[in-house]
Amino acid sequence: MSGVSDWTERHRPTSESHLEGNETQRQKIRKWLDDWKNGVPKNKAILLVGPPGVGKTTVARAIAHDMGWSVIELNASDARNAASIRKAATKGATHRSLFFNPEENDKKTLILIDEVDHLSGGLRSVSESRINDAIKVNLDSNDSVQLKGDTGGKAELLKLLAETKQPVILACNEIMGLWGKSSNWRSTRDRFQRLVTTINFDRASKDALRNIARRVLKSENVEYDTPAVEALVTNNPGDLRALVRDLQVICASAKNSIDESIVQEYVESSERDVSVEVFPGLAKLYKSKKSEDAIKLGISIDKSPSELLNWIHWNNPSIFTNKKAIDRGNKALCQSSKMLMAMYENTAHRSWYWSSQISGLAASVVNQQDLPEKLFPSYPNFLRRGTSQGRSTIINRLTEITGASKSSVREELLPLLISLHSETSEVGNIDDFGISIDLGLTGDEHAALCGLPKTRKSTKELIARYNLIEAERKESIAKPVVKELQDVEVKQEEAPKNSGQRTLF
Repeated sequence: MSGVSDWTERHRPTSESHLEGNETQRQKIRKWLDDWKNGVPKNKAILLVGPPGVGKTTVARAIAHDMGWSVIELNASDARNAASIRKAATKGATHRSLFFNPEENDKKTLILIDEVDHLSGGLRSVSESRINDAIKVNLDSNDSVQLKGDTGGKAELLKLLAETKQPVILACNEIMGLWGKSSNWRSTRDRFQRLVTTINFDRASKDALRNIARRVLKSENVEYDTPAVEALVTNNPGDLRALVRDLQVICASAKNSIDESIVQEYVESSERDVSVEVFPGLAKLYKSKKSEDAIKLGISIDKSPSELLNWIHWNNPSIFTNKKAIDRGNKALCQSSKMLMAMYENTAHRSWYWSSQISGLAASVVNQQDLPEKLFPSYPNFLRRGTSQGRSTIINRLTEITGASKSSVREELLPLLISLHSETSEVGNIDDFGISIDLGLTGDEHAALCGLPKTRKSTKELIARYNLIEAERKESIAKPVVKELQDVEVKQEEAPKNSGQRTLF
């Protein structure tokens, strides 16, 4: 075998002929890039969406390499604020190719921006003077002085997509990460979707995994048998990058030859921490029939135990229509919540897997009814920043009262209050104003806790009733205080008269 290095880079395909899997998606990318030879296509950018390790950016680079095009690439490890994107991408994308040759008129510069779902911040743009100053300051330095983190990055990215004269490819694992968690995520989505064509990638097929494994082993002069390759493929979720890494680890301790026993020993000694996107992961979780399958799926979903608990709690009532099923699910979720606390109370149970197993079982326990072929889990509204159910005024008030952090209030206290006031909850009562009044919330904020649209007539009537009862309660509290003040004033008025009287005898 050759010297030690990262096999994922050593064996990264540099030509489309070496690619495996997602053939339909590759054809769409190839056609889109071919359109650039004849001018500027309607959508000047594409967004590649799919799980990590399936070759999204590799496909883009390989096809660009076959076309003889240059590639400018940014990923999450680079600074991706407005100045960085302008410096590395926008200037190259709004002019001719950086490596333009008059004799090669059809050559382009492909702008590749990976992991855009980790691009933080909103859509607020940064002034041109700040961007220009930051570019000048950092002309000979990698350090960002004027702009920190991802400041202005999304706004500059939209500008790039609108004005580019070169092809732009964005890639991400979870598309909701790009849209954001704020209440205006739909607006963000719409602004991006007007400018990009979205292509969804699937996990690699078993045949693709077999072909890659054989190619890598042959290239590294490692002998193998068919059962060894099958064992690798069986224990891989469709992640090409993970497959190559596994091969490197296994071959590092083998003497130029691997068999099934060596692979099985590796598989048993190392449980892969597979990351599955939350939406497809939840859809599979709800379809699971065995607790063992639910546990594995719960562990693999790319959410922490507490987050997964919230997601399941939110989606159970919408996916299951049977009241008995929902009740059983709630019991499982209560148990999950109790076990989750073991992470903080008992070091013997302080394990990600222990807690997530219970969370994973929650959906499986309630799976007593036939489900449609396709499920569409939704994002928990109470986890969205700035939504009506998580509006900042409520969170600020609760934070002030409890002394807890805003994230703790949003994720732990707010869901409980919403359950107590939701019209779809078994224990909820939208007309129970006591808690909201005690917390000092307004009528609008109480309606937000109930999850009611402000424009609905019944919501306006509810707010009016709330304001009336709140006013009456304030009046009932104020009456004794006013009477006491009046009594004090009377005594004060009588005191001087008495003190001024003289005794005749």
